[in-house]
Amino acid sequence: MNDTVVILDYGSQYTQLIARKIRECNVHSIILPYNYSEKIVKKYNVKGIVLSGGPSSVYENNAPFLPKNIFNYNVPILGICYGFQLLVNHFNGIVESSTKAEYGNANINISSDSELLKGVDKVSNVWMSHGDQVQNVPENWEVTSKSDNNIISSSENYSLKLFGVQFHPEVYHTTKGSNMINNYLFNICKTDKNWTPDNFINQTVENIRKTVKNNNVICALSGGVDSTVVGTLMKKAIGNQAICTFIDHGLLRKDESKEVLDIYNKHLKLDVQLYNKSHEFLSALDGIKDPESKRKIIGAQFIEEFEKIADKFNNIKFLAQGTLYPDVIESGGHANLADKIKSHHNVGGLPEKMNFTLIEPLNELFKDEVREIGRSLNIPEKFLMRHPFPGPGLGIRIIGEITKERLQILRKADNIFINILHNSNEYNKIWQAFCVLLPLKTVGVMGDKRTYENIICLRMVTSIDGMTADWYDLSKEILKLCSNRIVNEVKGVNRVILDITSKPPGTIEWE
Repeated sequence: MNDTVVILDYGSQYTQLIARKIRECNVHSIILPYNYSEKIVKKYNVKGIVLSGGPSSVYENNAPFLPKNIFNYNVPILGICYGFQLLVNHFNGIVESSTKAEYGNANINISSDSELLKGVDKVSNVWMSHGDQVQNVPENWEVTSKSDNNIISSSENYSLKLFGVQFHPEVYHTTKGSNMINNYLFNICKTDKNWTPDNFINQTVENIRKTVKNNNVICALSGGVDSTVVGTLMKKAIGNQAICTFIDHGLLRKDESKEVLDIYNKHLKLDVQLYNKSHEFLSALDGIKDPESKRKIIGAQFIEEFEKIADKFNNIKFLAQGTLYPDVIESGGHANLADKIKSHHNVGGLPEKMNFTLIEPLNELFKDEVREIGRSLNIPEKFLMRHPFPGPGLGIRIIGEITKERLQILRKADNIFINILHNSNEYNKIWQAFCVLLPLKTVGVMGDKRTYENIICLRMVTSIDGMTADWYDLSKEILKLCSNRIVNEVKGVNRVILDITSKPPGTIEWE
């Protein structure tokens, strides 16, 4: 079992970054809510616990608290910002509201040979983001650094393996922040570097075999990277017990089912069966405009179709799909505090009652980690670098009602857009690019005639893991080409606009 560092989330905007920085050191990390269930933690070989920052004050009513049972694990604890203040408060130190709040870059002056700060310059630049401050540390704690404002910026009780920093070592702007994380992981927690693609594959294959036993599994393939990696892992683990199915729900991109099926069966030898269920899905979606309703209808229809397919085979007990860690977080999983941003990403909102047990081998991975796993499984690079495509497909890129006519408009526009990005060598610089069809029409002039037609919006973002994203600044010349070709070649469109919203506040997909 891999060594794991548990990160307790107190609402910091940097919590995901802590997890990623630890994983980049080839150590497994997992994010849990601060009021986690102990049965979840028991799944892991915990070697350390990190308390994230957060916007609260330790003295607020109903402030997020420090769970006392974390000391039962007898592992080193690192508190960051609010997490540091929680440790200080718990051990009867003093935290006060500061008259000198520190935000952004600041210098700290290291006054100790702390194991956590080994290899860090005595005067070092860090990233601060706090209003409250530690006024007095608890008994038997040593102050290891202060900021230029004479505010305590780090402290520790080495004998109890408790460490706290007021700044954010996980943020790029903290000089030598990576040193601090490495010191914590390897000098203090004594973790092994065993979070690697090959170890993940071997462990996952073993877990799949133990879980599935002699039963069969339907592998839900969508044409995306995630489900393809899942299908390849399932075939590696259980061979013909994995029944790979690709359902065309009528919401795919132009020529997608043929292109994807060729890769699945000719290169990856997954023996995928294609089921064209366009009529069933589009009938179920007829007249539906609400985005959550669309997701849930699509999810329920998928399960209905999978159950029909399962009737053709014997002993199918499981459904495998390509859920990723951001999907779990955004759909409210792992945490009873999580705000559900949208229903399940893969096949819409899955119904509560279904005749399958879910297998989600990738549900603790970020997208770039999945691509690394895919490389180790010899999945073609061209396929691995495909932009994410949601399970509900074009159904959540058509705002409002889904009709065959609107699908045809969006498919043509999206195909033109993506081809231009490929031909201009921009595609691989972008995390995700697609067109959105708006539920609006505008007046235009085409061929000296008045038109009243649809609007296409271009959406392009850069990201590392999909949790945050920024809009991609495509050159004016290429944007102009996209607009001209879409308006001229797609009947029913007379206006093209550009979405320049980051995530947050917007999501990447529109619905």
